[in-house]
Amino acid sequence: MTSLKLRGEELLDQGIGVDEPEAAGFVESGAWGWDEMVPNVDATETLPDHGEAWRLPWDVVRSADHEVEMRCRGRLVPWELERTIRLGENLTATYVYRNVGRRAHLAYWCAHPLFRFEPDMEIGVPGGVGEIAKGRSAKHFPPRGSFDRALLRWRAGPGIELSWDPKLTPYVGIWVCNGDLGGYRQVAIEPATGGHDRPDAAAPPPLLAPGETHRWWLQVRPV
Repeated sequence: MTSLKLRGEELLDQGIGVDEPEAAGFVESGAWGWDEMVPNVDATETLPDHGEAWRLPWDVVRSADHEVEMRCRGRLVPWELERTIRLGENLTATYVYRNVGRRAHLAYWCAHPLFRFEPDMEIGVPGGVGEIAKGRSAKHFPPRGSFDRALLRWRAGPGIELSWDPKLTPYVGIWVCNGDLGGYRQVAIEPATGGHDRPDAAAPPPLLAPGETHRWWLQVRPV
């Protein structure tokens, strides 16, 4: 998703002019807009930086005036993700993760909407985020299941509330970048099925048997 506007104001970060989808790293490729992180965020010995879903093609399964359903399949891990986006008074994204392999695996997903960051904007999360100096970035991981919504409000006036079900997506990362990583300025509220930015048995996402599914949702509401 490349653009999300509220009363004419662009909410998603539009990047720094980098768009190189073949680059090895997520930042080098152009870290902007809204992607889905599957099956990881942090790179591992076997999984690439920020996972597979952001660089794979998605198929449009169904499209209507205010709704679109898309599907993507992994190549390194046998996952399939369906995402349905409905636009009305709110934006509601519903997800279905399916194990399409022959063995059980940990079903990791992390939302990755990169919103525009302004130094004095309101970021309503438990404990706040503190001051992020120019040229720096920070990521916080609140306790598991500790909250189910977050507020973002920009100087120009528009504000949104992101909400989710902490029973379905109990982990959340809060990312703020104020000119780090080449100049990006973005803030992200990242509900996830698992912790530690990767499929980790210490903070596990659901363990799905072959053919089994996990369903959840994420909503963006204007305030």
